[in-house]
Amino acid sequence: MSFVPSLEETPQILELGVKLRESVLEPMKQAFVGKDEIIDLLGICLVARENLFILGPPGTAKSALVQQLARRMEGKVFDYLLTRFSEPNEIFGPFDIRKLRDGELVTNTEGMLPEATFVFLDELLNANSAILNSLLLVLNERIFRRGRETRHLPTLMVVGASNCLPQDEALAALFDRFLLRVRSDNVHQEQLASVLSAGWQLDTRRNDLTAEVTVEEIQRLNSLLAQVDLSGVQPIYVDLVHRLRHVGVAVSDRRAVKLQRILAASALLCGRLVVNRTDLWVLRHIWDREEQQDVLSAIIDDVLREATEEEVATSHPRSQDNDTPDAERLAAELERIADRIERGDLPKTDRAYIRDQLGLLAARCQWVREAQQQAHLETTVNQLLERLGAEA
Repeated sequence: MSFVPSLEETPQILELGVKLRESVLEPMKQAFVGKDEIIDLLGICLVARENLFILGPPGTAKSALVQQLARRMEGKVFDYLLTRFSEPNEIFGPFDIRKLRDGELVTNTEGMLPEATFVFLDELLNANSAILNSLLLVLNERIFRRGRETRHLPTLMVVGASNCLPQDEALAALFDRFLLRVRSDNVHQEQLASVLSAGWQLDTRRNDLTAEVTVEEIQRLNSLLAQVDLSGVQPIYVDLVHRLRHVGVAVSDRRAVKLQRILAASALLCGRLVVNRTDLWVLRHIWDREEQQDVLSAIIDDVLREATEEEVATSHPRSQDNDTPDAERLAAELERIADRIERGDLPKTDRAYIRDQLGLLAARCQWVREAQQQAHLETTVNQLLERLGAEA
């Protein structure tokens, strides 16, 4: 049965959002150097009860982050490395032999995914058809169904990880169930000493952690999502979805509806029951391809710049903190656009779309730190704009 807070309880529950940020997420940032962005997104997905996809190579603390978050709340974790040959029993549990003798098909879920509050699935995109349908139901509705057996799960969040993006069309539906996406890389060379020191502290004091926020408190915070007011930001959000679709970022109606939970979660983490413009920062993380990240950042940052002082004063810290653009990522997207222009025969609407996209990328190029890279990227943008103009 879901918990419905009374008017008297709402202010106390609302304080849990700030408590989560200050007592759990901020200490985790001290323990995991260079992972601030991922930790903030874990917090958002936890409050929204949604899923996060982490893209990155092995050894970049993906599993450790989820384990640490669960430990700070005394939550149950199910952590599993998927292979192409993984079977449903390995994730959901085998049939209970004792009940099978009596003709009942009941799953023994002890220690398995259906009993976990936190789920981490490594190499997620290895999921095969045998487990795909059950997994989709878990991700979308928090339900486990097997034959006549149906269970509502206590799962607060599922984190999936992979070192590549889906190539197989069959996995597109699985990837789509992860509303937010983020990269996890090895830290920069200048941060390595800090990583070693923080990692040693984390390893030697593993048993010193105490639960500052409980799973039950998070569940109570989840219950406030329905009370969050999105009306003030809805016109801006609708316009933003149209802009994102125009530049080639796929936002289906279903995803657009679900993303409102993410906006509401950002507000709750700031101690607000009203979503404002600054909460739109989370939409930087809805990319399907890595190259889209800079286009998304340019559009979202443009919207955030119009926030009022009052909105900024109560904003999520991540809304005011955006990383500098990645030169290689920009170059890859420009190369993709060049290939499309090279193929020729572009309809007028496509030329307009590409011109808008190049304008956004040009704005991002200005923030590239290395002068030679910046100059090369800006030259490439101008050349592509000239080619578009010549073909018009």
